[in-house]
Amino acid sequence: MDRKAFEMLEEATLAPYAMQSRDSRGRAHAETEHGFRMAFQRDRDRIIHSTAFRRLEYKTQVFVNHEGDYYRTRLTHTMETAQITRTIARALRLNEDLAEAVALSHDLGHTPFGHAGERILHQLMADHGGFEHNQQSLRIVDLLEERYPAFAGLNLSWEVREGIAKHSPPYDRPLAQAFEPGRAPCLEAQIVDLADEIAYNTHDIDDGLKSGLLTSEQLHGVSLWRAIFGAVSAQYPTAGFRIWRYQVQRTLIDTLVTDLIQTVSTRLREWEIENVDDLRDSGRPIVGFSPRTEEMRLELKAFLMHNLYRHYRVMRMGVKAQKVMADLFHAYIDEPAQLPPHIAARWQKGEALARVVADYIAGMTDRFALDEHRKLFDPAERT
Repeated sequence: MDRKAFEMLEEATLAPYAMQSRDSRGRAHAETEHGFRMAFQRDRDRIIHSTAFRRLEYKTQVFVNHEGDYYRTRLTHTMETAQITRTIARALRLNEDLAEAVALSHDLGHTPFGHAGERILHQLMADHGGFEHNQQSLRIVDLLEERYPAFAGLNLSWEVREGIAKHSPPYDRPLAQAFEPGRAPCLEAQIVDLADEIAYNTHDIDDGLKSGLLTSEQLHGVSLWRAIFGAVSAQYPTAGFRIWRYQVQRTLIDTLVTDLIQTVSTRLREWEIENVDDLRDSGRPIVGFSPRTEEMRLELKAFLMHNLYRHYRVMRMGVKAQKVMADLFHAYIDEPAQLPPHIAARWQKGEALARVVADYIAGMTDRFALDEHRKLFDPAERT
């Protein structure tokens, strides 16, 4: 089968409110269509082969890279998000390639050391336009990746770039100004936001338990965990907590994903969404959970914020990370000659130094940032 045959297959199988590959608004730089790969397939593959994607392997999710090999990283989190996204997209008869491309790109712009790194870099860039990871993701795919002789960036399709810019509501934020601000993105992009949350809520529980920062007793105060744990332990009474924990995690994902699919299906039917334009102009959030599940989701989210993300050990590492990033930022700003030549060249050609430095630091992995800090500030370390 060639590309046109695959596009015809999409027309025959996708829902009327799904985004079809042949209806893409195209790329900023014109390219010849591929013989058998459709537009969003090519986007997905370009993201997977990008430098920024590979770096996610050594970027913090909650636990810094050196704290343990078995904790989630930005890369494993992204893969879990993409898997959940594909499940939802297939059930709703959406364009799986587009949905997966948005999911795989949603965290490309994250700094080292997770949200702690993003917060300090935003503070450091306060007088230079700030820093936000969704904006940085778009900057990476539009400008910073260097792989093609004819243009900067990955030259992704308009729809994937829109999905990055409109990762979550509201859809009229400054980042969305080039993508029909105020209009909702296609449904393939919308589902990524909650697939992302389902992924990190469930795997952060798992990592929290493995690390000892969370206990089963604490989690029994959370309605969703308590109900699922009770059912699992009753079904497998002799399995033990290690098996129970994994079964609760997979059941939790399944429960949330199933509820989301059912809720979205109901809204699409009741709101008479018949095509992509109806979806974009609906004026209401299409993707969400049923009222009871939403209540339990918010309870779980608040629990994780209080007991895991603000745990003193996580906070300590966050403070360390912020110091590392602040030191690096000021060192490069004070003496740009310390930047690698290919990075300094951008500043020498007229780009704002602060943004060049922010791009460089944001692209670092955890361990590279720590190594660079030692090279710049430890007299005994080789430079």
